[in-house]
Amino acid sequence: MTSTVVHLLRHGEVHNPSGILYGRLPGFRLSERGQRQALTVAEHLADHDIVHVVASPLERAQQTAAPISDSHRLELATDDRLIEAGNQFEGLKVAVGDGALRSPKHWSKLRNPFRPSWGEPYLMIAHRMLGAAQRARATAAGHEAVCVSHQLPIWTLRRFLEGKRMWHDPRRRECSLASLTSLVFEDERLVRVVYTEPAGATNPKVTGA
Repeated sequence: MTSTVVHLLRHGEVHNPSGILYGRLPGFRLSERGQRQALTVAEHLADHDIVHVVASPLERAQQTAAPISDSHRLELATDDRLIEAGNQFEGLKVAVGDGALRSPKHWSKLRNPFRPSWGEPYLMIAHRMLGAAQRARATAAGHEAVCVSHQLPIWTLRRFLEGKRMWHDPRRRECSLASLTSLVFEDERLVRVVYTEPAGATNPKVTGA
């Protein structure tokens, strides 16, 4: 039996002084704190048997992955399936009671929160993330892989794997900045999910982090 671990790593804190939902917009880099978080995770994983590191194409994910690939002397791969979820509120402030959500012109986007109607469907996110995780598992068979992605895609895949409904309260996501959601496989069978916070916990209620 072959044991393989695929670590889903959320990127570190992003420099976002305007507090917008930046989504897939270019130009959003890690903040100084985010860079420290990336180094902390790399130190945490230094003694792990990592043979494959892959990241979302977005800059903040690539920056978070770099210290890990460097410390293990691995080439950093990119998988577009790890990208942030598509969102029609991209570039706007969307805190509850503030910004775009107060404008009637945006209310039609909120008509179906179970899908959701304002962005990429949850099931589509789960399926593409699962494909990326399975490719990483196959590439690192018998060892460990790191996939750097984003909060909503990681959390959606976890809920999918645990058989939970896709619709959820975003304020209750267990996916802090620079956290690890580790998928443990025996051969091709997922046997458990382990969640850790090497860089400490962050508040899921804070948007635009």
